[in-house]
Amino acid sequence: MRKIGGFALWSNDGEPITVPHSCFAERLGDYITLTESETTALTRLEERPRDLRRGTILLREHDPMAELFILQRGMAMSYVLLDDGSRQILRFLFPGDMLAVSALVYRDSPETIVAMTDLTVCPFDRTLMAGLLTEHPRLAAVIMVMNQMEKVALTDRLAALGRTSAKVRVAALLLEIRNRIRLTGQAATTDFALPLTQEEIGDATGLTAVHVNRMLRQLEEDGLIARGAGRVSFTDETALLRAANYVNRFDGLDLRWLPPAR
Repeated sequence: MRKIGGFALWSNDGEPITVPHSCFAERLGDYITLTESETTALTRLEERPRDLRRGTILLREHDPMAELFILQRGMAMSYVLLDDGSRQILRFLFPGDMLAVSALVYRDSPETIVAMTDLTVCPFDRTLMAGLLTEHPRLAAVIMVMNQMEKVALTDRLAALGRTSAKVRVAALLLEIRNRIRLTGQAATTDFALPLTQEEIGDATGLTAVHVNRMLRQLEEDGLIARGAGRVSFTDETALLRAANYVNRFDGLDLRWLPPAR
């Protein structure tokens, strides 16, 4: 077995093989060793790539929906608009994420999904997901695991919004973004490009852009981060983790219960 295209893949006779690239397979390959048939099934989800420009709305809140998407390239976010017209950002979305999973449950979208950068998404019909879950129960289990990880991370953010200081919220969000970018292989050990405006950080943390600016400056003055040229580095990550009360929900997984591949 070896890593091919960023994920482990082997044929049924134990020989390494090369298949068309699948961003979603690469993401799932971080958690399990994919078989040839599993990777082929995942690749079918990405047969219709669509390029979108920054600022394009992929799906609008309350719009009818029948498709899901794999994010292949770029970054997106999901949000809801509140009664007073303000925006609450729910999630930031990165390559390898599955978007609009709520289409499996609801007829209309509960959120808006918008491109934060130029990006590529691959739409696929819900019937493809039904076939995937039927033929590959182990993939169904891993997808459930990933959704649970996202749910717990969102629960952490919700708890922070109600019970922590502005400084803690901003610090935790910086750690979350860095760790998600690192999963895509685009973040160095020392620093990373911060793809968010201060307004977007505020909409994710329940703060104004002015307040976010103050908290970023305070984190710098405390010697926890450094900023420059659109990049952020963690100058004392241990202290930053402690200050943010941050738990990385992508670590410490126990997947020994997963069913075997078919």
